[in-house]
Amino acid sequence: MTGASAAIHSICTHLFPRAKQILLSSDSEAVVPHPQEPQNLDDSSPASQFSLVYWPHQCEVIRDRIEHIDWIPTTPEPLYTPTGLEMTPPYQTPDKGTLIYLGEEANKNSCFMYSQVRGLCPLKQILHQKGDNTLIFEARFESGNLQKVVKVNEFEYQLTLRTDLYTSRHTQWYYFQVSNMQAGMPYRFTIVNFTRRNSLYKCGLRPLLYSEADAKKHKVGWRRTGNEIKYYKNNAGQGGRQYFSLTWTFQFPHDGDTCYFAHCYPYTYSNLQEYLVAISKDPVKSKFCKIHILCHSLAGNIVYVLTITNPSQSGKGTKRKAVILTARVHPGETNSSWIMKGFLDYILGNSGKAQVLRDNFVFKVVPMLNPDGVIVGNHRCSLTGQDLNRKYRSNVKKCYPSIWYTRNMIKRVMGERDVFLYCDIHGHNRKQNVFMYGCERKQQGKAPYAHPRVFPLLLSKSCPDKFSFPDCRFRVRKSKEGTGRVVMWKMGINNSYTLEASICGSKLGCRRSTHFDMKDLESIGQHFCDALLNYCVHNKEEHEKVVKQQARVNSKVLNSDVLGWDS
Repeated sequence: MTGASAAIHSICTHLFPRAKQILLSSDSEAVVPHPQEPQNLDDSSPASQFSLVYWPHQCEVIRDRIEHIDWIPTTPEPLYTPTGLEMTPPYQTPDKGTLIYLGEEANKNSCFMYSQVRGLCPLKQILHQKGDNTLIFEARFESGNLQKVVKVNEFEYQLTLRTDLYTSRHTQWYYFQVSNMQAGMPYRFTIVNFTRRNSLYKCGLRPLLYSEADAKKHKVGWRRTGNEIKYYKNNAGQGGRQYFSLTWTFQFPHDGDTCYFAHCYPYTYSNLQEYLVAISKDPVKSKFCKIHILCHSLAGNIVYVLTITNPSQSGKGTKRKAVILTARVHPGETNSSWIMKGFLDYILGNSGKAQVLRDNFVFKVVPMLNPDGVIVGNHRCSLTGQDLNRKYRSNVKKCYPSIWYTRNMIKRVMGERDVFLYCDIHGHNRKQNVFMYGCERKQQGKAPYAHPRVFPLLLSKSCPDKFSFPDCRFRVRKSKEGTGRVVMWKMGINNSYTLEASICGSKLGCRRSTHFDMKDLESIGQHFCDALLNYCVHNKEEHEKVVKQQARVNSKVLNSDVLGWDS
């Protein structure tokens, strides 16, 4: 261990002592202290039932589990078109209104200390007084994020998001519940503490709304909502920091309903566990998909790894190349989980194409790299307050276990077989379309099969109304050297990518100026498989044709990073 690594390890040992995880007794709801050493296992223990969900000890969590139905609109939902008449409500200090919701002060501690299962921290008294028409807000559930709500007037509310735990930054993701509403009235919500100057809300992105009444009566789920949408710099800046507001107006569909608002389609840790349990109990899928514990997170939550391949004849399995996919290193990029679900649905299916892929590859999949961040409703960080996608060079296993064990697993796989492709799936909050970041040396080899631009171009051909090859980038910037994509490339994986999907929608073809829905996101994972199948055929003539086609695209556009940053 280097001197720098030793110093970091010492700091982490002080800040993040061994988690004391408090388990619920199976016989009662009493708290049973039960210290557990996080099981740093690698492909060892099967996952066939729900694991308990662990939270930082100071987090208040309601006992009800929030569930939503899946629903796809019959036609793509259009982006919002500004009228030029949108209002820009100023930031109101709390004394100018009525404080009606105040989340737990989880950030009053400077670092994570220990975890416990949900529902064990006593809830504070609700500020709302029954008997009036004030909205009731709640966000103390998985992936929820809301710190404070001030009622400005009868139908106008000012919302403040909670920053990522143990940081003072990263406000983008939101997900909260509202009840006690009146149907048809002109409500206005204004979120006042965004920190990024640029936002897809400036490009027509609309918030998501879910109505429990509509889900129950009409089987309608998440849909876009909002008028008079405006994203703008506000007057709340202090200490040199600038803040930006998102405001929108809307009407609730039903009296006395329970509704939810979200930045993107939620996909929680419990959603993932439910999906994996179904796979493990499927008599067919469980034969070629093995689910194991890669490691435990800082809070003690399981990080799963899936191994997917068809049973091989004796001695032939070692010749299969590996494909490695990861997702959800950034908790607020929930669309990455829907893409991953689409990929898994396809590769675990019974189609001839899925069979061919499972015959030709061994897939290693880590579907949720940052379960702690997902659970607490963070946008970007883990419970260390750090961006895990900058820690792939770190040797500090205790602070960044999912990253350390993922990298270690990949190293082990590389010792056993060739790794054909690595891809980390993300969401993008400043650009539209789907695109990829790859890694390319200045003097890239001429072999078409080894060219890192081939796979993205094949994916663009498979998905022309969503995936934009001209938006792809292949420059390796110094600031990205700690990312999974660059570290895996330097470890020797030539086809090493970040797949980025806009939180908003597409600017291409018939999908121009429309939002992505859950089906669109899942289809990206399916098209990924199609492109992989086309690539693995080893059609040299087709690959040479692809390389020649991409060479005609303006290289200055392809290698420019001025349009945005990668994850």
